[in-house]
Amino acid sequence: MRIGVPKETKAGELRVALVPDIISKLTKAGLEVVIESNAGLAAEYSDKQFSDAGAEVKSGDVLAASDVVLSVQPLTANQMKTLKKGSITISFLSPSTSQDSIDAAVSAGVTAISLEMVPRISRAQSMDALTSQALCAGYKASLVAAELSPKFFPLLMTAAGTVTPAKVVVLGAGVAGLQAIATAKRLGAVVSAYDVRPASADEVKSMGAKFINLELEALEGAGGYAREMTEERANKQRELLTPYIASADVLITTAAVPGRTAPRLVTAQMVSQMIPGSVVVDLASETGGNVEGSVAGEVITTSGGVKIWGGKDVPSQLAFHASMLFSRNVVNLLLLMTKTIDGKPTGDIEPDFSDEIIDSATLTHNGARREKGK
Repeated sequence: MRIGVPKETKAGELRVALVPDIISKLTKAGLEVVIESNAGLAAEYSDKQFSDAGAEVKSGDVLAASDVVLSVQPLTANQMKTLKKGSITISFLSPSTSQDSIDAAVSAGVTAISLEMVPRISRAQSMDALTSQALCAGYKASLVAAELSPKFFPLLMTAAGTVTPAKVVVLGAGVAGLQAIATAKRLGAVVSAYDVRPASADEVKSMGAKFINLELEALEGAGGYAREMTEERANKQRELLTPYIASADVLITTAAVPGRTAPRLVTAQMVSQMIPGSVVVDLASETGGNVEGSVAGEVITTSGGVKIWGGKDVPSQLAFHASMLFSRNVVNLLLLMTKTIDGKPTGDIEPDFSDEIIDSATLTHNGARREKGK
């Protein structure tokens, strides 16, 4: 079977779905790999690297002849229409924002698998692209904050006097938040963090940060995510967080739930209490923003002199390693569907819906929408 990797077409997307180092895993499984020319160029992977790794590099369309198409962003509705019936696509494919692509997959008789729907279970960790890309985003968030801040992050003892360390507050202690904490700590900042899940306290402390305990009701949700809160609970949380944010030099917000609008954690009134020169980094700007006033892809300076950086295509800003991690995730998922006989690969790929991972992640199959367990 032929695995096709097209060049990403969405503006700002610099990643590639497959990197040269991982191709041998697919060829050893009896699969052919075809890469559209220059597909990896923005992520610093050349056509020569792909061809040396055993892939065919092709100029122009690679979709029509592919049995499986790997991409970071979902294929557009027009691209879906060019696929052959029975082919498989694997990409980020949100049921809430990619309806046109999903409808087109149904019409084309394509099996569409969404990396956003891979369940958060131990066996699926190596296939969890949301987690690997959140890792990249969290790391980048602290670097952006350090770059925008007019202050040093670390404590410095100099002949001219002592420079006190920056105070960083991180809201959300998922993968992105924990990596933001770890990076800010490595840079020397004093870090505090809050999450609606008290179980996150130990993870925050393990990174060397202080956990902010507001003594509110826990909001543990399914799949490792926090569940939605009432407006009354949200208002109380904002009230209690205000003094911590007001005293911070840097605020980093990372709270997001796939397929939903990001929770509003910080109001403009809360930001106005930060001192001039403070920095806010909102990683959730593309899905509505955790911080009032943030705009995806822009740096806004408030009337009070606070800079608000709205994240956009953040993992793509680390395209080389983000692509590498994504590639490993997608190949592990693909190999899960590769058939074997007596332990030897046959070179065929077939989704097994009795497998919880495949069942959860597959949105369309055989010209129809799928629901988990059906």
